[in-house]
Amino acid sequence: MAKWTATHEAPEPLEGPVVATVTGGAILWFVLFLAQLPFYGWLDDHGHLWWLWTCLAGAGLGLIGIWYVRGRDAAIRRDAAAGPPAADAP
Repeated sequence: MAKWTATHEAPEPLEGPVVATVTGGAILWFVLFLAQLPFYGWLDDHGHLWWLWTCLAGAGLGLIGIWYVRGRDAAIRRDAAAGPPAADAP
């Protein structure tokens, strides 16, 4: 079986409001965690307590994601402000 190789170039990555998207996701996970707190006893009785902790983990990982994408966004802006790289003289 031959190894597959791409026959066309990969498209440019889509850039959008990454920080806002990750922040919105983290907020959504935390809201879902808070919405399930009143049902802690029911979730525990029926073996679904992992739903609660999954939402909390999603919110926590979202916080790490916010830190990461803010740093990435700042690095992209710094690189754009620095301009094109200088050509090395022979």
